[in-house]
Amino acid sequence: MSGAMIFIKEDLKISDVQVEILAGILNICALVGSLAAGRTSDYIGRRYTIVLASIIFLIGAVLMGYAPNYAILMTGRCTAGVGVGFALMIAPVYSAEISSPSTRGFLTSLPELCISFGILLAFGILKMPESPRWLVLEGRLKEAKKILLLISNSEEEAESRFLDIKIAAGIDPDCVEEVVKPPNIHHGQGVWKDLFIRPTPAVRRILIAAIGIHFFEHATGIEAVVLYSPRIFHKAGVTSKNKLLLATVGVGLTKTTFILIATVFLDKVGRRRLLLTSTAGLVVSLSGLGFALTMVELNPGERLVWALCLSIIFTYLYVAFFSIGLGPITWVYSSEIFPLRLRAQGASIGVAVNRLMNAIVSMSFISIYKAITIGGAFFMFAGVSLVAWWFFFFLLPETKGKSLEEIEILFTKNPRHENQGLEIQPTTSNSV
Repeated sequence: MSGAMIFIKEDLKISDVQVEILAGILNICALVGSLAAGRTSDYIGRRYTIVLASIIFLIGAVLMGYAPNYAILMTGRCTAGVGVGFALMIAPVYSAEISSPSTRGFLTSLPELCISFGILLAFGILKMPESPRWLVLEGRLKEAKKILLLISNSEEEAESRFLDIKIAAGIDPDCVEEVVKPPNIHHGQGVWKDLFIRPTPAVRRILIAAIGIHFFEHATGIEAVVLYSPRIFHKAGVTSKNKLLLATVGVGLTKTTFILIATVFLDKVGRRRLLLTSTAGLVVSLSGLGFALTMVELNPGERLVWALCLSIIFTYLYVAFFSIGLGPITWVYSSEIFPLRLRAQGASIGVAVNRLMNAIVSMSFISIYKAITIGGAFFMFAGVSLVAWWFFFFLLPETKGKSLEEIEILFTKNPRHENQGLEIQPTTSNSV
């Protein structure tokens, strides 16, 4: 918090007294939390008290990160303080209770060591540069250029990016001032109108692409496979709990491995090629999984080893194909295609659709497979994946190697007729 105070005081224009209260209130609330944690841990157990402390921390962190004013920041700080109280009480107790006498001192001191290590790591954010695009929108051109020189491969690249960003923000490309009046296109005025009511053709296609890729990420069944993989394997014939757990761990390992592979190839192979390959793989693997599970259901009471093996293989294949393409690319693609002015709120719409679809699939999968059989459910997801492939093929252009300022042109059918710069804005009194 000490590092954050530097920016909080400046951004929120608060007094020193308010800074002191903000810093100290955490310990007062931690006192309340620690008092409550004792009885709570006796009631629900040590482990679930640690889970509860983590949830409280999360809520406090979200409130503080979101805080547009001092009151909400204080609310988040107080909430985090209760979490601190819970953690400070339960972590040493838990460590002491599970440790042997010969290692208790070392293990019980680990929470304090980790607190110190965490605080040290948190200061790393001071080395993180601000987004140069946001700085340009704020009119802080000198700072933006300085950061571009740090994060670009060459001075020429930095100059080129700086020029593109200025044009996109509506600033004269020949401007050499260090600080200018912030362009009128900032701070979100009219963004929702420009997205939904009077979007340009390019913005409309971008919005459709962003919503579509987030929709299909979960409509193709990833939550059903990841959340309910034990149920899938059980249906296929795996009855031992240990084997179910082992097979489920395999899903997680497959997902992690192929996401790491995807990060290597995203900028080499390109988003579009990986996305289309990934989605085609989903169609095949979901169809295979649907077939294998249908065969199992058509032969009740009979152990079909080949169908069991196919179910496991196609489940892992599905997770691999998803993780190497659609999974990571959804977040990369949707965050890079929106014009500068619309990016934050446009991306938030995609995330909202993503979370909604996540909830719908995870909350309805059991009802769906009970209605149309579990094999039928995966045939349904295969059909959705086929539609997704068609959607991606016709509506999502390749963005590899393009600057953020160039990407909107990819969604303009006839960019040669556009003369409003690299980021085409609606013609309004606030546009440049």
